Amino acid sequence: MAPSSIAILGGGLTGLSAAFHLSRRFPAAQITLLNKDIHFGGWVRSRRARITLKDGRETSVLLEAGPRTLRPNSKSVLELINLLDLSPSLLTVPKSSPAARNRFLHLPGTKGLLCIPSSPLSILTSGLSPKSSSLHSPLGHILLSAVAREPFRPWNRPLMIEDESVDEFLSRRFGSEFARIFGSALVHGIYAADSRELSVRTAFPSLWDAEERGRGSLVTGFLRPSRASATAEVNDLPYQLGNVDEQMRGVSVYSFSQGIGVLVDALLRELRTRRNVRLLSGVSATGLRMNPRTAQFEITTSSCETLRATHTVSAVPLPSLKGLISPKTPLPHLTANPYSSVTVVNLVFLASPGHVLHPVGFGYLVPRASSRHAENAILGCVFDSSSMSTQEAPWSADIVKMTAMLREPVASIPRLVDMLSEQLGVRLPDPLIVRVHDNAHCIPLLRVGHLQRMQELSEVLRGEPWSSKLEVIGAGVGGVSVGDCVEAGRRAGRSWA
Repeated sequence: MAPSSIAILGGGLTGLSAAFHLSRRFPAAQITLLNKDIHFGGWVRSRRARITLKDGRETSVLLEAGPRTLRPNSKSVLELINLLDLSPSLLTVPKSSPAARNRFLHLPGTKGLLCIPSSPLSILTSGLSPKSSSLHSPLGHILLSAVAREPFRPWNRPLMIEDESVDEFLSRRFGSEFARIFGSALVHGIYAADSRELSVRTAFPSLWDAEERGRGSLVTGFLRPSRASATAEVNDLPYQLGNVDEQMRGVSVYSFSQGIGVLVDALLRELRTRRNVRLLSGVSATGLRMNPRTAQFEITTSSCETLRATHTVSAVPLPSLKGLISPKTPLPHLTANPYSSVTVVNLVFLASPGHVLHPVGFGYLVPRASSRHAENAILGCVFDSSSMSTQEAPWSADIVKMTAMLREPVASIPRLVDMLSEQLGVRLPDPLIVRVHDNAHCIPLLRVGHLQRMQELSEVLRGEPWSSKLEVIGAGVGGVSVGDCVEAGRRAGRSWA
């Protein structure tokens, strides 16, 4: 039976996406979304800061506290761009751009950056010259050696295992040095977590599937076509993309003229025009139970209101959901995964003529340190002025923006600038603007066995007293990217029709 009323808990991108799609799918249902913060959009926060140039002119710079660019591989986000008419504000970076091709690593215990080879030819040429002075030669040598040997390694997945960590997986197929340098850096950039704990099947399912297609070889598997993707396209609801997918041809990453917050603002504008949607900000759920007599959810709120709904979508962190439900009707595995905290620091510099503060490129990541060196507080740094320069006025060329991501709160801005200077191999000037965002417990670390635990959670939700009327979605269930969150909201309530 179709729902007559729906409660959505959480006003991040997952909750907003769910409200948008459910209000279209069930136009007769009354939808109420509760968001504990005044600010909607979760960790997405785009703000402009005013700045005065040397010649006295004033301009502004865009600062992102959360995600700053998106990849065009999420059709659910491209669909929103089409449906919300956001194409005019799109800013794209082509794959051929140096900002897309040039990505760097800083190896703990060293000074300066190493360029990651961006093509098979650059891997080959740098890998054959390990003693070259080229920026990328050491990494190319490691890549070439690991990738060339991988197809000849025998099937070495332990019998009967259904999952393993990213580090264990990459170590088996490419060696421990490759896993520590490239695997840990990748995980630092996406999850701000330890690759020795993150589930490979959850975080990077294509790697696990490719190993099976290649009968043990990851390289061979990627050279063979995947049949699962074609099946998924048939079974999925078609995406309404308009001509947005055409706009994304040859694009590496994209954003909007006023940042990722444009997506949140557009969703809010649209939802506020719909008569069957009520958005409550600064109001959180304090309790959730299913009334067996009425077969309806009763949700108590921080505003002392009791909200009743035939169906509910929970898009809050799983530990928060655990605090809402009664111990008499427990849900499993809500506290199985810890959450990573990330401190994001926006830094704006005024560069002197001829003083280059960073190489042209997207930015750099810092892998896990070897046993000889201490771990670095910095996880990575994005060169915003290079990766998304079109967000600023054309006369702001002497303004340099960077965003550093740290695993711990900032103790001292001068000390942070010193650390960045050492990693870049360039003495940075004092910043004109500094914005520090302590994003506590913002990214779930999906540990080994996560898929199995979520299957068990789904089975419980199908049974009594929930009867599939409660859907639990969001970053703590599926992937953590913007695309994953928007897709989770799009799929909410599929079984209710």
